[in-house]
Amino acid sequence: MSEHVSYEFSDDTAIIRLDDGKVNAISMSLIAEINGALDRAEQDGAKAIAIVGREGKFSGGFDLNVMRGGLEGMIELLRTGANLALRMYSLPVSLVFGVTGHCLAMGAIFALAADERIGAAGNFKLGLNEVAIGMAMPMFGVVLAQDRLDPRYIYRALCSAELFDPEGAVNAGYLDRIVAAEETADAAIARAKEMAATLHPGALKETKLRMRADKIAKLQVILSDMNFGLQG
Repeated sequence: MSEHVSYEFSDDTAIIRLDDGKVNAISMSLIAEINGALDRAEQDGAKAIAIVGREGKFSGGFDLNVMRGGLEGMIELLRTGANLALRMYSLPVSLVFGVTGHCLAMGAIFALAADERIGAAGNFKLGLNEVAIGMAMPMFGVVLAQDRLDPRYIYRALCSAELFDPEGAVNAGYLDRIVAAEETADAAIARAKEMAATLHPGALKETKLRMRADKIAKLQVILSDMNFGLQG
């Protein structure tokens, strides 16, 4: 489909693969490619979507060259990435992630926005390391963390910037289950296809909205704020 994102459609399921050959850094171009794939899934009438990373790495987070390159570029990348996270969180269909390895910072926030997360077993790290690298957690990340993480782990995840191995990530709430690394992509795709085949689209859409309406509204307010929630 594009340089770093591929797209397939099978059994009412859109399959989106991320592979930049490196760490799947979240840049403006990668965000645009993912949005393009989601647009195509919508056009194809997908009943479920699977997004999988490259072997050993789902995403290392935002492109650090942009994040360190000046306030204007950083805020624009944050805003664009947050809008994509909100889109994922608000999708009317099932969204399954195949978390194929390391999943850090904005990559982990994307995982919080997905409905189900199947992770790879192995020597991988997952979590929100923003505070450790000198960045206060943006409010959109706080909202998603409070919604999806186990309450016992929220302080450790946000304020202590704790990174977890896959088993710990299940306990914390970044992942729902883990499988052998080589099975991760296939397991995520199979789960998405199962959901497409068994869940009533209208009932799913309405139920997700009822569950998440207040959080979606809060995220929309944050994204409309000129300082983008970076100052409380």
